[in-house]
Amino acid sequence: MSQRLVLASNNPGKLREFADLLKPFAIDVIAQGSLNIPAADEPYNSFVENALAKARHASQRSSLPALADDSGICVDALGGAPGVRSARFAGEHCSDEDNNQKLIASLQGQQNRRAHYVCALVLVRNATDAEPLIVETRWDGEIIDTPRGAHGFGYDPYFYHPQLGKTAAELSPEHKNQISHRGQALRELMDQLRRSHFFTNSNA
Repeated sequence: MSQRLVLASNNPGKLREFADLLKPFAIDVIAQGSLNIPAADEPYNSFVENALAKARHASQRSSLPALADDSGICVDALGGAPGVRSARFAGEHCSDEDNNQKLIASLQGQQNRRAHYVCALVLVRNATDAEPLIVETRWDGEIIDTPRGAHGFGYDPYFYHPQLGKTAAELSPEHKNQISHRGQALRELMDQLRRSHFFTNSNA
């Protein structure tokens, strides 16, 4: 019998990635939007705090366990920006292209192009869970000026992996899920789930 949980995201790219990553497990993932759950506020300065707030919000509104991620790109030359503001780097309701153009403009003249993606994943049994499962991972690379690739979303066309010689957007979805920040985080979370008997103590 599958276990139901709510995914606290309305980002279609993330929904596709989590659907692929969770496919091997007996977990029925329900997007919060399909339950008319509005997006939670993300007022915090750390990925983990924002992910926890989103998970508690979705669980409280659905009465189900909830999985939330907060992720973004941190660029060394920008002091870690965009960071938690990655999705709205160019302003509220901006597009991926808007964000990418602002990022490239901000890096003009910079020699240091090192960057890393961060993913914080939080899984709660219920809205007041005192022992949420929390994972935070990173994926190192660098920023290039010219986009490459047609896969992925967000900053992927500009996020270059030197060892592979490819951007994240040039990787197949399957390959990206094996090595990305989100893929790493979900595998670690699954390891925690296997050890924790998490769902046997949920209210679902």
